[in-house]
Amino acid sequence: MPLIQTVLLAHALLALLTALHALLYKRDPRAAFGWIGVCLVLPVVGPLLYLLFGLNRARGRAQRLGASRFRVGYERGQAPKTDSAAESSSVAGYRNLARVGQALSRHELSRNNQVEMLTNGDQAYPAMLAAIREAQSHVLLSTYLLDNDQTGHRFAQTLSEAAKRGVDVRLLLDGFGDWYSQPRASRRLRRSGIQVARFLPPRLLPPSLSINMRNHQKNLVVDDRIGFTGGMNIGDRHCLDLDHNSHPTQDLHFRVVGPVVAQMRSEFLRLWQFTTGRSDAPPELRVAEAGDLACRALADGPDEDLDKLTVLLCAALAEARRSVRIMTPYFLPPRELVAAMQAAAIRGVKITLVLPAHNNLPYVHWATRNMLWEVLLHGVRVVYQPPPFNHAKLLVIDHDYSLVGSANWDPRSLRLNFELQLEVYGQSFARTLIRYIDEAAVRGRDVTLEEVDQRSLPVRLRDAACWLFTPYL
Repeated sequence: MPLIQTVLLAHALLALLTALHALLYKRDPRAAFGWIGVCLVLPVVGPLLYLLFGLNRARGRAQRLGASRFRVGYERGQAPKTDSAAESSSVAGYRNLARVGQALSRHELSRNNQVEMLTNGDQAYPAMLAAIREAQSHVLLSTYLLDNDQTGHRFAQTLSEAAKRGVDVRLLLDGFGDWYSQPRASRRLRRSGIQVARFLPPRLLPPSLSINMRNHQKNLVVDDRIGFTGGMNIGDRHCLDLDHNSHPTQDLHFRVVGPVVAQMRSEFLRLWQFTTGRSDAPPELRVAEAGDLACRALADGPDEDLDKLTVLLCAALAEARRSVRIMTPYFLPPRELVAAMQAAAIRGVKITLVLPAHNNLPYVHWATRNMLWEVLLHGVRVVYQPPPFNHAKLLVIDHDYSLVGSANWDPRSLRLNFELQLEVYGQSFARTLIRYIDEAAVRGRDVTLEEVDQRSLPVRLRDAACWLFTPYL
């Protein structure tokens, strides 16, 4: 059989199988239609692209580990479990939102927590390193990036010293993010006696093509007494005081003390088992009560059957009475979130959306410009904050509810990545975030509907072309 006929026959078979798979398993009709077109139109390449980027291998991996389908919601007439945290002043007015959070999470709302905001690596990294140095039992660290630079070396050395003291040190790196710096952090740290696991690493032999689903969680738990989470990776770029920082990146991290640290531990160990197949866990230590905040950890990922973060964000917007403040580096929300923002604005809720004026991913910025009119038209205030690029992800509802963590407002975070968020009920913490967001807004400039509408035709075409790829950015 001539080569060209063999190729055409192989394409016909692969295209049919991959197109049928997309038809049966893609939940978004636009994504299903797009993948079917790619599989059928591009000879051989189309089906290969679907195999690389279109398959949800995470759910199958979770099922092989014995994870059951997570059931969300309650039987009719059955009330959710609550504790006295639900009666605190900050929670009492948002019982419906607290109910949604509990239904979506594996965890109940916990009380008596303390959450402290840490600005940039200049504040966050010394606090994290100090906690690791004081570790006596275990250090559990999950991060997307651990750069091969001055900051990365400090963390590597501190983790190695802890392991030599007999501390159970476990490091979970994203398999794709591990390649961002050379030599790879995983190779260096394994030689130091640290247990290192790589989350879904891409490789040819044996084949592992899970390129599109990443572990984006940032989670550090030390002896169950202190935790750190937020949006910050580990690298010099987040240290704005460093003279040699060529790509300064603002961000926030959060030091957590209290019972919710046990929930952060649980989420780390869940991903550790997902990645390694091992269910061994360090000893559980007593978690001290440390403050007056009601908190809950909520993890999301494509191993689940529901877009939990999208549901939670829509519920939070629906509960807003006076104000909503959003800060995110990437803003490409699904239709449900756009509609929720529009509905809240129409109800009279004051919504402020703070975005970076200059994005580290220009094509995401261009795609966002193509859809900003949808929120501007209904009175949402959009502000571009000046450089350096801000990577923080924050949501504050009124002056009572805050959501912080690793998730952006884009399809990759809301549909593809494994993310970790922290719900915080408490006015004192909300006020801290409000000051940070409002100060960024004061330094920035407002984006107007006229500005977006008056883009030149070439710019509009560029922005619209990038927007077409929103499900994949």
